[in-house]
Amino acid sequence: METKHLIAKGKTGKKQAINEAAALLAKGEIVAIPTETVYGLGANARDEAAVDKIFKAKGRPNDNPLIVHVASKEQLFSLVRSFPTYVTKLIDSFSPGPITYVLESSGKVASNVTAGLSTVGLRIPNNEIALMLLEQTNLPIAAPSANISGKPSPTTAQHVLEDLDGKIAAVLDGGPANVGVESTVVDCTEETPVILRLGKITANDIKQVVGKVKLATNIKESTQTPKSPGMKYKHYAPEVPLILVQENNKLQEIIDEEVQKGYRVGVLASSPNGTELRADQIIILGNDEEEMAAKLYHALRSFKQNEVDIVVCESFSRKGVGKAVMDRIERAANRII
Repeated sequence: METKHLIAKGKTGKKQAINEAAALLAKGEIVAIPTETVYGLGANARDEAAVDKIFKAKGRPNDNPLIVHVASKEQLFSLVRSFPTYVTKLIDSFSPGPITYVLESSGKVASNVTAGLSTVGLRIPNNEIALMLLEQTNLPIAAPSANISGKPSPTTAQHVLEDLDGKIAAVLDGGPANVGVESTVVDCTEETPVILRLGKITANDIKQVVGKVKLATNIKESTQTPKSPGMKYKHYAPEVPLILVQENNKLQEIIDEEVQKGYRVGVLASSPNGTELRADQIIILGNDEEEMAAKLYHALRSFKQNEVDIVVCESFSRKGVGKAVMDRIERAANRII
């Protein structure tokens, strides 16, 4: 299969690319789409056969539920049954935006979208092209990250093509994602919302709107079907092993130890710390948490086996979206020392 690269640029080009992507989705094909978080691999959420193509293209386990993207609050509510009153407050405060609501499903999406659960994860993306596509198709679009399962999520169309060229019908190129990490996922089936996956919308943000929030204990090494992507399986790993160093004053010491073993060492660091280090390859994520989030997955993808043997990563600030950044790095790490 040839993967079409549909570039949504300029008024005419944008309309043409969106029309072509919409037509492919309506025919049951899978199309990578831009969002503000990362690129998603989209399919008609009502079409079980189309959704199955997502799992096959990604190599994704079937018990890992998919997030469904919709164009509006009204469309979101049409896909769920009852919900706590605080859900409306959250939607009014944060959507469109990088937040997903896990709610009781009304059964209007394919069963493989929800991995057989009674709940469904729904969000309204804050991306012009994604919203135009959703409105054009008038379909709920199931869309996990558009990458091979386990690898860092894609934040550009080129990342998608690196992983899935020839495996999907098209990629709708809307430029780089500006958030850079996946949406915050909130279980809204109980009286108190529970964060299942960290993202740009923080616990404190949610608490300010609804008064209280809990943080779930992640499911690891479990046979239980998770309510949210990112809870059960290893994610975000670069091509080479990654060591996360908890004490940044020991960063150079750890780098030197790996060099003495004969390894070519890559380093992931913030600015200005990284400029003082000695290693074979150094990638600087930036100065603040939002810049680090936006650059994280591109940086992880930049470490190649033919250039380095191991990556040593410093511990970054957990302020704001920094907590989500550190969550992703901890999941990517082979060792934490």
